[in-house]
Amino acid sequence: MIPIHDSVRGRTFPFVNVAIIAVNFVVFFYELALSQHQVAPGITRLDTFIYRWGNIPACMFDALGHATPLNAQGLRTCADQPQPVLSVFTAMFIHGGWLHILGNMLFLWIFGDNVEDAMGHLRYAVFYLLVGVIAGSGQAAVSVDSLTPAIGASGAIAGVMGAYIVLYPGATVAVIIPIFFFIPFPLPAFVLIGFWFVAQLLSGYASIGGRAVGASGGIAYFAHIGGFLAGALLVHVFVWGRPRRAARRRADDVW
Repeated sequence: MIPIHDSVRGRTFPFVNVAIIAVNFVVFFYELALSQHQVAPGITRLDTFIYRWGNIPACMFDALGHATPLNAQGLRTCADQPQPVLSVFTAMFIHGGWLHILGNMLFLWIFGDNVEDAMGHLRYAVFYLLVGVIAGSGQAAVSVDSLTPAIGASGAIAGVMGAYIVLYPGATVAVIIPIFFFIPFPLPAFVLIGFWFVAQLLSGYASIGGRAVGASGGIAYFAHIGGFLAGALLVHVFVWGRPRRAARRRADDVW
């Protein structure tokens, strides 16, 4: 299911949300440029960029003093990271392909503006980065010894979705399903987001013991789970003292 817009209308322009989307695309276009330059047979400047700024769990925990069985290649990989702990921030703005960034930015565009409207611009900026760090740390915690870099904004966006469903449980989202000829239809937001979260739980459970996510194209299920739960729990802190409003779940609100 692909969301195209929701029934909640913002009262202010989402400056921070738009800026986050813009930064993600700027970084992605930079990645495209890097992918055109090889530094060694089969290795591009993009590969080195991802290993330098992606979130590599083994390197992060090694920098924090946790002993990890790093091999010689892993030690070189970690040496290439200027600040392994900082990578949990930088990884949020790196994507592995067009589908990766377009899917993430679509969800952020649909749900982020309303969360920013409820929190205010500065609080939303802090919230987004915080839930992104929690999400990235959660994924790293289940793959402590992994040398595969985890990248993408999906953990932070999961936190935004968690906040959205708490703030606007009565909202409606217009979605399309490609197999039904792209005909949009309204769906309660709690159904769409609830279905997505259950899918992450099931997929995360099934992936336990499997390969870690990273540049190879895996999915960070535990980043999604951790980010969503963090967003749903922390939203009350970030909207404290702000005016609240409810969102109706009428089908015609999305048209």
